[in-house]
Amino acid sequence: MKVSDYTKRAFLGGAICLVAILAGTLLLGRLSGYEAKVLIKNSLDGLNTLCNTVALASATILALLLTLLGLSSSSKSKLKKEHYHHVLQIAKLDTAVFIAAVMSFLLLNLPITESESVPANWFSIIYYISLGISSILSASLIVVVLMLYNTVVNIIKIVGLGIKDHPLADYDAGDGKQEVDENVKSLDE
Repeated sequence: MKVSDYTKRAFLGGAICLVAILAGTLLLGRLSGYEAKVLIKNSLDGLNTLCNTVALASATILALLLTLLGLSSSSKSKLKKEHYHHVLQIAKLDTAVFIAAVMSFLLLNLPITESESVPANWFSIIYYISLGISSILSASLIVVVLMLYNTVVNIIKIVGLGIKDHPLADYDAGDGKQEVDENVKSLDE
């Protein structure tokens, strides 16, 4: 399936977020095993909260996509199949983010810091993996939200404002001249 410009921009926003989070991680410098163990203990509650928040947000977004589909199909305006492909892409990515958040929550709740059999040098690796997981989850949720934003903006323009010359609007060529208020046209610029 072809990736739209809207989706590319959303992924670019997520990539920028990911780079910013990972750059902050690199600024911490190299940690010893003991320091990493202490940081894991201190950040575990925050990581669990992040995973829960991402799971809740992605589940809510998935439910709201049903409302979006209902609005899209019941409106007088006609939308091209490409619009529904965008919604499908959002749903697929959002489901993947939900699954990743729940799996990360389960993995991060293992009592690794309480175990005596884990070598001390592994804690720094586990710490960086947990930071990577939180960075990827955050960036993924940002991508989903940006994709959803683009879809909502398109629906507002087509359904709410009645723009008929929108790339996702599907009107018959025999409709005559397209009458669009000049104020509405300025929104595209």
